[in-house]
Amino acid sequence: MSGLQEALPREHYVDAALHERERTAVLLREWTCIGRLDDLGLTAPGTRDLLPERLAVVDLHGESVLVTTDTGGALHGHYNVCRHRGSQVVPVEPGASVAPCAARSLRCPYHSWTYGLDGSLLHAPHTDGVDLDRDAFRLHPVGAAAWGGWLWLHGAPDEATDLLEALAPVPERVRRYPLDTLVLGRRLRYEVAANWKVVAENYNECYHCGPVHPELVRLVPAFGGGGQHLEWEDGVPHREGAWTFTMSGTTDRAPFPDLDEHERVRHKGELVYPNLLLSLSAEHAAAFVLRPRAVDRTEVVCDLLFAPDEAAKPTFDPSDAEELWDLTNKQDWAICESVQRGMSSRAYRQGWYAPMEDASLDIRRWLLPRLERHERRGSDD
Repeated sequence: MSGLQEALPREHYVDAALHERERTAVLLREWTCIGRLDDLGLTAPGTRDLLPERLAVVDLHGESVLVTTDTGGALHGHYNVCRHRGSQVVPVEPGASVAPCAARSLRCPYHSWTYGLDGSLLHAPHTDGVDLDRDAFRLHPVGAAAWGGWLWLHGAPDEATDLLEALAPVPERVRRYPLDTLVLGRRLRYEVAANWKVVAENYNECYHCGPVHPELVRLVPAFGGGGQHLEWEDGVPHREGAWTFTMSGTTDRAPFPDLDEHERVRHKGELVYPNLLLSLSAEHAAAFVLRPRAVDRTEVVCDLLFAPDEAAKPTFDPSDAEELWDLTNKQDWAICESVQRGMSSRAYRQGWYAPMEDASLDIRRWLLPRLERHERRGSDD
């Protein structure tokens, strides 16, 4: 079909078995954004330094993971599985959460095998007569690193590249935004009845903006034409007199101090595969963490992040940003759910990308080579 590019075939969005293969072969083998470090109790709000001797228990694509900082503040990750008999070291039911806390060691409640915060085996009761290789009984590692104020985990650390290398070129492009010290002003949670790739693809193009987002187009008129002919690296210009993502296009909050002349009046967006969507305004950031829950269900956590000094003001009120984001988000989720329902029809086989959607092909370029590498390995683990 001349001028059109093939999208991913139908089964990538609706087949539960392929979704599971994608989870084990790709998602668990990539750096994944988990959440804000301060929200997990690993840093103090508005700071970038990790606190020592802390424990958080988080979900990584269905795997329970222990995240710790040792006495020196170094970050560690381990699967929440005791090496003795397989009990969870910190018991947590599926879907439940464990409050972050201080910790000096990790003791399994089943037989009291005890581990250091670096995953080393410290004590195994009643094994005094056993020639026990303690190094062989360390907790199974998970890659753990920090960037931008977020915790990132990698389920196969032996295969992982350095986090900054994996995220490149995004850190360089957003270096003037103080992401690592921003604090939460408002959190919006959504359950979207759509595959996570539908959500990511929708974020990565503005072909849909005219039909789906009339309020957003009034703020950013160029979106009405799909964002064609824009210099995306300089940011997206607003309408006359507007400079940020609120319903009015203005706010009483000050812009971040180190932005360049374009960033102080324009909007930038980044899709950080696999699951962080960043929308950067001059005085706040909207960060979307995608959590694939099933082949046709994605949890989306949208954090609206602000400078600590602005958030500390008695007059601080993020509702001007929240109003626009919540409206735009709900419009996006409704159309994504419609896409998912349509893809589930027997009439659907494969979609197509129009020329202006070229950036959306990233999902195909990103995913397929990783699935192919898994096939060459011939491994299902």
